[in-house]
Amino acid sequence: MEGEGTETRLRRSEVAVIEEWNGTASSLLTKTATITVAGDSVRKSGRRFSHLLRRILDAFVPEGFPSSVTRDYIPFQVWDSLQGLSTYMRTMLSTQALLSAIGVGDKSATVIGATFHWFLRDLTGMLGGVLFTFYQGANLDSNAKMWRLVADLMNDLGMLMDLVSPLFPSAFLFIVCLGSISRAFTGVASGATRAALTQHFALQNNAADISAKEGSQETVATMMGMALGMVLARITMGHSIAIWFCFLSLTIFHMYANYKAVRCLSLCTLNFERSSILLSHYMETSEVLSPKQVSVMEHVLPLWMTSWRENRVEYLHQRVRLGVRVSSLNSDEVVDLSSLARSHYNKGKYILLAGKHTISVIMHRDSTAADVLQAFMHALVLAKLDDKDRYTHLESRSWMAKNYEDFVLKLQSLGWRTERLLSPSVAWKANWFISSSDEKVD
Repeated sequence: MEGEGTETRLRRSEVAVIEEWNGTASSLLTKTATITVAGDSVRKSGRRFSHLLRRILDAFVPEGFPSSVTRDYIPFQVWDSLQGLSTYMRTMLSTQALLSAIGVGDKSATVIGATFHWFLRDLTGMLGGVLFTFYQGANLDSNAKMWRLVADLMNDLGMLMDLVSPLFPSAFLFIVCLGSISRAFTGVASGATRAALTQHFALQNNAADISAKEGSQETVATMMGMALGMVLARITMGHSIAIWFCFLSLTIFHMYANYKAVRCLSLCTLNFERSSILLSHYMETSEVLSPKQVSVMEHVLPLWMTSWRENRVEYLHQRVRLGVRVSSLNSDEVVDLSSLARSHYNKGKYILLAGKHTISVIMHRDSTAADVLQAFMHALVLAKLDDKDRYTHLESRSWMAKNYEDFVLKLQSLGWRTERLLSPSVAWKANWFISSSDEKVD
């Protein structure tokens, strides 16, 4: 009995500590409370304030942040929020000018007239969005960075049209409709590129969560921008010089923030330009560049807008025409095509037809996404050899046989996604086969 009492006293003198942790990612758990049990006494200590802050943060960042998103997510979102803030501030100024031009506050203006103007404005915007989708919809995914920046520049142009509209009463309707079309382009391009960027940020199949948290961030930026915009509109009311100064200053900042946001992105998908940069560097050094290195070298604006600058890399992709329609070829090209089909590409899933300034890629009817990527890379190799005066199908095929698999493996090891080439859909394909015919000679 005496031994049992001693053991009981010893057990009661021991101290048990129980910790409470919160979080869904094992590497990002946060300790929220500590419970200490000493005999019959229980003492609790917690970090309620830090837990509350974490809960508030969870409403704006993806679950498992930051390990659930790519490294470029944070800088991109910071610059994207800043450009959104400036957009909503300018929207108050441009909307104020637009409503004034329509006739709000003018006793001589009629309701039906204002309604008609607003209807035409929305109608032209809708039609403009449909036309833009028709002509550029397939190209938005492959050039997400460029179209993201172009979309915001078009939005700036649209708001500028609204601000300018009161200055030209006779051309008011035309200017307003032009601004509406410009913003329609913005809506289509921004929405499409946002979907592509969301897929890029998602590391744990959490694209839906990232999109939802993006909506929360945009809501906060909208409320802040509207509040600051109303104050700014109130202060500058009746002072045209102050309105224009604030609008242009915010526009310049908006363009700068958008440029910085796009430059932060290190996309790991393969499009025409990134493939050209990677292959050209690999053929010269046998090394593969990382997504971050390529992001510094690629353009974020159309090449014709930066043609005045010295090119730092070779843009071989400008010479490649992917998915060429066979019936559009001339007679000489068809003869060359049939010759290549009998020799170099008899059992292949594509044919490369080399011209004076272009390399046409004809895809086979049974080709897959991997075949499209290989065909495009092969065309780049052919273009690269042409620059060195070694313009032969045989040498390009030899290079592909020796180096292509190693090139793809090195791309994958650095995080590049090689499942497919981001490009407009290859709508035109072909089928070729060689048949022998016996001719009777008299």
